[in-house]
Parts: sequence; C-alpha cells; structure tokens
Amino acid sequence: MTAPSSSGALDQRIEDLLVGAIDPHVHSGPSIAPRSVDHLELAREASDVGFAAIVTKDHDYSGVMTAALIARHHPELKTKVYSGIALNNVVGGLNPYAVEHTAAMGGKIVWMPTLSAENHFRWERESGRAHPASTSKIRPATVVPVLNDDKTVRDDAKEILDILARTGMALASGHLHVSETWIVFEEARKRGVQRLIFTHPEDIVDASLNDVKGIAAMGAMVEHSLCMFLEGNKFQSCAPEDLKKHIDAAGVDNTMLCSDLGQTGNISPVEGVRRGVKLCLDLGYADEDIRKMVSLNAAKVLGLEGDLPSRAH
Repeated sequence: MTAPSSSGALDQRIEDLLVGAIDPHVHSGPSIAPRSVDHLELAREASDVGFAAIVTKDHDYSGVMTAALIARHHPELKTKVYSGIALNNVVGGLNPYAVEHTAAMGGKIVWMPTLSAENHFRWERESGRAHPASTSKIRPATVVPVLNDDKTVRDDAKEILDILARTGMALASGHLHVSETWIVFEEARKRGVQRLIFTHPEDIVDASLNDVKGIAAMGAMVEHSLCMFLEGNKFQSCAPEDLKKHIDAAGVDNTMLCSDLGQTGNISPVEGVRRGVKLCLDLGYADEDIRKMVSLNAAKVLGLEGDLPSRAH
C-alpha cells in the first residue's frame, strides 16, 4: 500500500480545517456590482466543503431576506446563510428602521458606512483606486457622517448603537478611519454593545499595528480580509508575511479571517479561505489556532456556536 504523499497530507489537513469554517464577510450577489457567484451558489459551494456558515455583505442592501429564503427552501445545505446591513446611502445611511428590520429578520452584523464613509472618499482620492463596488448605474455616493465636528458620536449614530446593544447584533467598523473607529467603539462599549468587529485594518482605514493591538484589547474581534494578503488575486495590497504581524498584534483569540471575495475576475470565496488556511500553515500557526481564526472566533462574535459541527468545537 502506497503511503500518502506529503502534499496529499497537507491538502487533507487544509480540507479538514475548512470543515466548520465561517466566512463572515463575503460579497456574493445579486448586486449592482459585478459578482462571480450568487448567495445560493456560494452556499452550495461552501456546503460541499463543510463550511458552517457564511455572512453575505452588500454595500447597498441587507441580505436577510435572501438568507431567509435559502434557509426555508434549502434545508439540505450544511452551510447556514446569514447577512447584515451596511449603513450607506441606498439604505438611508444611519437609518434605525433599517437596522431594526435587519435585526428582526435575523441579521448578524451592522457595518458602519463603507462606500459612504468620509474616509472612503479620502482613500479613493489618495490611492487612485476605484472600489470594485463603485458604479455609474446610480448617483454618486455622498458622505454619511458618524461624528460631529467636535469628534463626538452623532445622536443618530448613538441610536444605532442602542439598537445593537438591545438586539445583540455585531457592530463592524466598515470603512471608517481608524481614528473614528476608536471613538465609535468606545461609545458603543459605553452603551452596552457587546460584539465589535474591526474591519480590514490592513487597508483603506489607515490602521497601525498599535491600533490593532489596542482595539483588540478593547475586546473587539479584528477581521482580516484574506484577499488583501493572498498572492494571485487582484486585490492583494499586503505581503503574505504582513498577516502574521497583524495576527500577532491582536492575538489569535482576537483575530478572525474572512475572504472579502465574490467579485468577478478573482478567485472564489471558498478558494480564498482555502488559500488563507494554507497561508496560515505556511506562517507556522498550529491547526487549533487556525480553527479559531477561520471558525470559532467568528462563531463567538456572531453568536453562531450552535452552527458548528461537533469536531469544530
């Protein structure tokens, strides 16, 4: 009998780590932006490899209704589909009605403004990079401010935070500048928000490793977009080794990994997570630490522990 090759053993190790994985930030469609896969197609692909859950994110709408349809009509899928809402122009910005509706329909995350964040406009202007979800099909985005001129949190943003505290949804920083994230997260903590997610500090938001360390110490989960570290995809903006610096700054227990994929002309979200697991192995992380970052930590911050297979606990 032929012994398995080392590459075969590695491949199996990676596939085992995908069982129970959660992708908490994935851009499947339909969307006004071009997408390579829709929510149902992605759920099927993720189910085939044993993902526990995905959380779909669109910059323009809450995906909770689609998630409910998939749950009702496709009980055979191993992968549960959840969604949330990004507080951009199309949903009315800091709209408490939209946030409460998302919560009532089982939403898991509220993202602070992304394409409508003042910092996002600065990033596009200074980097010369157009965000892949930008479109000429609707009027240009306008700023949705979250802070007053004196750098305090606006009353309409505080109302959103109070809804999150009451409903238990997670607050994600979106494309706010890191200086704004500090202020919003501190106010969120004061108002009783328990679940905080720091969105891709490696790009757009101008975060330093000290910011990562400090915001993690506040109790936030630091979320890294694998597409920004993986070689061979069009969104890479960091060296693979930079991921280790970020993970070590926050600590494994305060780090979760997402694909942030689904755009046309790029690797698929499932393949992105697969390559992310391989990258973490190459960086020297133990299987138990990788499982935390691709499964257990997301389950904890999103309240999805019940979705995990027994082997992932």
